[in-house]
Amino acid sequence: MLTTPAFADGHAKTVGVSWSNFQEERWKTDEAAIKAALDAAGANYLSADAQSSSTKQLADIESLITQGVDSLIILAQDGAAIGPALDAAEAAGIPVIGYDRLIEDPRAFYLTFDNIEVGRMQARAVFDLQPTGNYVMIKGSPTDPNSDFLRGGQQEVIQAAIDSGDITIVGETYTDAWAPANAQRNMEQILTQNDNNVDAVISSNDGMASGVVAALTAQGMDGIPVSGQDGDHGALNRVAKGTQTVSVWKDSRELGRNAGEIAVALANGTAMDSIEGAGKFTSPGGVEVNAMLLAPQPITKDNLNLVLDAGWIPKDVLCQGVSGVAVCE
Repeated sequence: MLTTPAFADGHAKTVGVSWSNFQEERWKTDEAAIKAALDAAGANYLSADAQSSSTKQLADIESLITQGVDSLIILAQDGAAIGPALDAAEAAGIPVIGYDRLIEDPRAFYLTFDNIEVGRMQARAVFDLQPTGNYVMIKGSPTDPNSDFLRGGQQEVIQAAIDSGDITIVGETYTDAWAPANAQRNMEQILTQNDNNVDAVISSNDGMASGVVAALTAQGMDGIPVSGQDGDHGALNRVAKGTQTVSVWKDSRELGRNAGEIAVALANGTAMDSIEGAGKFTSPGGVEVNAMLLAPQPITKDNLNLVLDAGWIPKDVLCQGVSGVAVCE
C-alpha cells in the first residue's frame, strides 16, 4: 500500500499551477508530468488557465493563494506584468517557480531548457542546408522573454554570414501569443513583400512553423528549410516528410517532473539555492536568479529514431504519409 511521505509540517502539500494558456500542444504533456511527480510525492495538484490574459493570470494566482497552495508554478503570460502575483505569494510565504519562461525576479526559481542553445540549434540546422540567401525570422510573442533568448542564439550562428553578405534578413516579426494563425499571416505578408524570394525561415517554435509551412505550401514553396521547437507530433511528421527541417525537442516530461519535485521541495522549506542541480542565471536586465536549465536535442530526418525510441510519438503518427525515410520503413 502506498504511504504519503511525512512532510515538514505533517500535512500533504498542495502545488498550484498557473498556466498562461493551453494553446500549445505541449502543455498537456508538461501537466501530466507535473501531476505524476506530485502524485509520487503524495502532493496535491491545483491549476488555473489564464487563457492568454495577464490580467486573468493575476486573478488566478490570487485565487490559488486563497485556496491555500504551499508553492506555485507559474507559466507567465507576461513576465513584466506578473510582479503583483509575486508580491502576493511572498506575503503569504509561498515559494514560486517561473516555469519555462523567465520571471526577472529573484523570488522566482527559473526552470527551463537552455533557450539560447535552442536558438543556436534551430539556426544551425537551417544554415547547414541553406548557408546563403534570403532569410525570414519568425519570432515568438513580444511579451515572452524566451522570444529574444531564442533570437539571440539564432543570431550567433548566422551573424558572420550576414556580415559577409551571404545572408540577408528580408523579414522579421514577433508573433502575438505564438499563434500559428498569426505566424501564417505574417509569413504570407513577408512572401508578398518579397515576391516569394525567400530561401529559408527560422521559426522559433513548431506551432508557428505549421503556419509558416502552410503559407509556403500555398505558394508551392514547401521544402525550403524551416525550423521549430517542442517536438510537436505534427512537426515531427513534417520533419519526416521534409517540409520542416528541425524541431528542437525539449522533453517536457523531464521539465514537468523537475517542476513537480522542486515545487514539493520548496513547499517543504528547501531554499532555492539548495535545490539539487540549481545554479545562477543572470537575466538580460541583470537580475540574478536561482535556476535549472535542461539540455535540448535537435531532431532532424537523420535522428527521428530518438523520439520514437523514447516513446514520445507513436510510429504511425510520425510516419503518416511518409515514404523513403529509414525510421518509417
